[in-house]
Amino acid sequence: MHNIWIYLLVMAGVTYLIRVLPLTLIRAEIKNQTIRSFLYYVPYVTLAVMTFPAILDATNSMWAGLAALIVGILLAWFGGSLFQVAVAACVIVFVLELFL
Repeated sequence: MHNIWIYLLVMAGVTYLIRVLPLTLIRAEIKNQTIRSFLYYVPYVTLAVMTFPAILDATNSMWAGLAALIVGILLAWFGGSLFQVAVAACVIVFVLELFL
């Protein structure tokens, strides 16, 4: 009744269909600006949704992770490079975990 191979085959089939159906059903160029904009931002949103919980859970203290997130956002907003943002976030976590 609970055969793992059936579950794996169903999962593989669904994953395959999700990737193949858009390629086979939508042959023409998408000209609708709303849909194009939506599809443009899907990878960024997916990455953010997967990354955000890990930022708070990766440290011993949720508050250190939250502080690093806020510092990282502010540095990125004001033009900091990826390296600067990563180093600043790591330093914030290191210093706050010494005291928390």
